[in-house]
Amino acid sequence: MSEPAATLRSERDLLGELAVPADDLTGIHARRAAVFDLAGRPVHPALIRGIAVVKRAAARAARHAGTLDERRCQAIDEAASEVASGRWDHLVTCDAWQGGAGTALHMAINELIANRACQLLGGRPGDRQLCDPHEHVNRHQSTNDVVPTALRIAAIHGVRRLEEAVTRLQEACQDRERAFADIVCLGRTEMMDAVLITMGRRIGAWADAFGRDRWRLSKCEERLRVVNLGGTAVGTGIGAPRAYIFRAVEELRALTGLPLARAENLMDGTANADALAEVAGIIGALAANLIKVADDLRLLASGPDGGIGELVLPAWLEGSSLMPGKINPVIPEAVVQAGLAWLADQQTIVHACARGSLELNPYLPLIADRLLHGCDALARACRALAERCLAGLAVDRAACARHAAAITAEATALAARLGHQQAGELAQAARASGQRVRELAIARGLIDAEAFAALTAPAAVLRLGQEHAP
Repeated sequence: MSEPAATLRSERDLLGELAVPADDLTGIHARRAAVFDLAGRPVHPALIRGIAVVKRAAARAARHAGTLDERRCQAIDEAASEVASGRWDHLVTCDAWQGGAGTALHMAINELIANRACQLLGGRPGDRQLCDPHEHVNRHQSTNDVVPTALRIAAIHGVRRLEEAVTRLQEACQDRERAFADIVCLGRTEMMDAVLITMGRRIGAWADAFGRDRWRLSKCEERLRVVNLGGTAVGTGIGAPRAYIFRAVEELRALTGLPLARAENLMDGTANADALAEVAGIIGALAANLIKVADDLRLLASGPDGGIGELVLPAWLEGSSLMPGKINPVIPEAVVQAGLAWLADQQTIVHACARGSLELNPYLPLIADRLLHGCDALARACRALAERCLAGLAVDRAACARHAAAITAEATALAARLGHQQAGELAQAARASGQRVRELAIARGLIDAEAFAALTAPAAVLRLGQEHAP
């Protein structure tokens, strides 16, 4: 049964007319956007809020240029501020993947802000004389400068949150590095016994890797802070007065507190998205480190009876519906999945950046979706690894000591004193007899127990280089 005519308003666009509930803050453009349903989820909230803050800056810049009156500017500013706060997120239902470079989303937000501004001005939604989505909210703007600018604002915040999570992960590694500094264990290369190290130094290497990720992420902001607001359709600023163009980014910088800068070449900033591909690659290095460390944790905790079993991971879930007592490394496994998902996202972003055509990239909605959700997922993965794995990580000292007695490791420890040839002969003899290299070396008078202990102490195995040549 249709609604009574009194409860509806009629809206018109280039394609015709539609009836909309009279007091609905959404309108004809939001309904047109329903043609997109590929992703099956709405756009990331950070992109909505990024567009809203761009609208605030644009209104203020237009007021400064003398092309938007004070009363409308204040209403648009207040309405856009509400959208930027997340108050109206539930009304922006545009699908994350859409054609048109984000025009459907942009216009849906324009009309949401316009309709709310109408209310703030004492009227009802849809009163285009009071506030019009095109003429007032979108004055001197285009989807082609609004959406890229909003995406960069959202991405800066996303990368900052990710950097904070990586910092916490680095600190968690450093804490375990200190806790396990005195535990000598077996180092391995190509999955084979190698030389003696300490568990603390091994985890310290993880901390250093995440430290590099932290530094790289901090540099992303330099790539993201350059925006093309003021360029309008293709970067020439068509339809916008110079006073507006030179003011818009200044207003945006004041509203966001971010060190934003207008692109020197607005056509470049509109046509090319390579900065986003670069950022995706930087985040890809973090994903690679997360996968590597998570897999190391799984391997070192493997068994525990039939595997390496040197690390003991916190237990979160029963590991099997069939095998009693089995506990799986569920947090590292989840983290690996987050890392792999980002590597796929990275490829999607790079390909989407590459497929920009002439003066515009029409695939920014996909780039935004993968970049913003990917940053969120990796930040959660970093926090999970820090808080639910490393914070409760323990060492099986007996397993470490047992593996540290490996023939290759003990022979290598003696090589600096006895020479490669003699140490190799000891290793062969140990394998043939089933004895330890240590026992054979002492029995043959090549070293005493005290000297061997000194060679294999934590300080000795971590010493950079040898004090004496053989």
